[in-house]
Amino acid sequence: MSKSCPISVHRIDAHVVRLTALQVLIVGLLLLITEDIFFSFLLLFDFSIRSLNIKQFSPFANIAKIIITRLHIKPNYCDEAPKRFSVYFGLVIIGFLTLFFYSGYTEIATILVVTLLCCAFLEAAFDYCVGCKVYCYLKRMFPNL
Repeated sequence: MSKSCPISVHRIDAHVVRLTALQVLIVGLLLLITEDIFFSFLLLFDFSIRSLNIKQFSPFANIAKIIITRLHIKPNYCDEAPKRFSVYFGLVIIGFLTLFFYSGYTEIATILVVTLLCCAFLEAAFDYCVGCKVYCYLKRMFPNL
């Protein structure tokens, strides 16, 4: 069980989340290295799909599920609500970085990419979800949120 706030009755596999974060990390690094806006749009597309809760169309989630199935990894369930908040949080970051990158403000976009990379790395490597921590903090401060 992940150490997040038990706020939602819906559960998701933490392994899928971590492998998805690894893919975000890889694509984010490609964006940072190449400055090819294609990678920004790929991230924007995937996060948009996941934020709309139609994960069956998410390339990153599908790749993660294929890897988990082929490796016969048993699910490790965690609360969905904090992870969903993290997807929304990531979508906002990616939306702004795409806008800034497309508009020629590459310095600001680079800062946002590095922020995204840090969050994705912490999730993929250590199962530490920055967005989840923010979510739990906000739920404690504003219980009716």
